[in-house]
Amino acid sequence: MVTFPNPDPRDVDNRDDVGDIWQAARAAGVKPGTIRVWVHRQKIEPFLADDGGPEVFHIPTIIRAAQVRPGRPRVAA
Repeated sequence: MVTFPNPDPRDVDNRDDVGDIWQAARAAGVKPGTIRVWVHRQKIEPFLADDGGPEVFHIPTIIRAAQVRPGRPRVAA
């Protein structure tokens, strides 16, 4: 189970809320490698692009995940 799940893709109206790993990392103030670690540890999950292209991320969810400091929460706040 992912700690910080994405909203339903049908509920994401603003395309500015979705970005690639570099945009997500920049918005959260972390390195892209940190995003990859979070995905591997199931803290976050990527959105899949509509056309089967590269992974994209819900930026507000990434920012919420980045605000959690130390330890590992069992569920999102």
